[in-house]
Amino acid sequence: MAPKVVVLGAGVSGLTTALLLARSGDYDITIIAKHMPGDYDIEYASPWAGANYLPVATPGTPSETYERSTWPELAHLAESLPEAGVHFQDTVIYRRAKDVGKATGDWFAELLKEDAWFKDVVPNKFSILPKSELPAGIDGGTAFTSVCFNTALYLPWLTSQCLKHGVTVRRGIVSHVAEAANLHHTGKRADLLVNCTGLASLRLGGVEDAAVYPARGQIVVVRNDPQVMISVSGTDDGSDEATYIMHRAAGGGCILGGCLQKDNWESQPDPNMAVRIMKRCVELCPKLVPEGKGIEALSIVRHSVGLRPMRKGGPRVEREAIRGLPVVHNYGHGGYGYQTSYGAAQAAGRLVRKALGVGAKL
Repeated sequence: MAPKVVVLGAGVSGLTTALLLARSGDYDITIIAKHMPGDYDIEYASPWAGANYLPVATPGTPSETYERSTWPELAHLAESLPEAGVHFQDTVIYRRAKDVGKATGDWFAELLKEDAWFKDVVPNKFSILPKSELPAGIDGGTAFTSVCFNTALYLPWLTSQCLKHGVTVRRGIVSHVAEAANLHHTGKRADLLVNCTGLASLRLGGVEDAAVYPARGQIVVVRNDPQVMISVSGTDDGSDEATYIMHRAAGGGCILGGCLQKDNWESQPDPNMAVRIMKRCVELCPKLVPEGKGIEALSIVRHSVGLRPMRKGGPRVEREAIRGLPVVHNYGHGGYGYQTSYGAAQAAGRLVRKALGVGAKL
């Protein structure tokens, strides 16, 4: 009889981990989550994400391994599975020297390097932009090909793939992580839990990880198509505000952002910040609007806020025993859960296999 596994959480980390475990055919899996794809709730970070692949991990860390291992899977989706809602995008990264030491500058530190470790990972030639192509106020830049997700398609696609491979998906709320062991669809106690609860791991009984904190992000979704994905290391509007533009696949709209506000739990959009975001994006990429037009020419779909599940010390992908039950954790991926998703899920899968003594290599 296959070991019974409960995956707690249905964000990108939980769904990807469940899918890779299910593909092995060695486990009987139930996903339990308060929020599911299709929901839009401030507690549920994954739907609000941009989301894209812009590596930010420090070389030699587990996150670098996760990002490096995730790229081949994302490239396969963009090349061969359009129904997943992932597509390639020409990408430009701009660096301003004055952003060093600021919140967004530090966040993008690895991404901004002209000899970035991922230059041989992404397709097409990673190139350094000549000074003649840099906008005013920009001190350097690089270009490469990356991907952007339509999260409204991708999360349901992940769920459908889980169902295709025999995973049972159910809603449920637990106050202690060990309670999830009693929610396996067989009615029997689970042999192992996988905790992918993101920001909820801060307060979830049995976990209560004080290293977890929110980093608020605010975006504007518009119908305009800039035909490029752009990020800048910082802004003059505040050290925790950012400028980034990405266009989602299959009619998902264009994301204009943003900010990185540590320990800010505010769920409602700030109208003044929204105006600043739109002005910065139009100034950076005039192609967003007809020539001579300003933000009044942006066709707005909605204003949104998401809380990135950040963690001091980086993501937690490790195993422990809670109330005598093996628990594998996979959370704390911050604003880069999509670009670490497959690599982190592979690492979590290896921990599951080791704990249960069964399972094909992931």
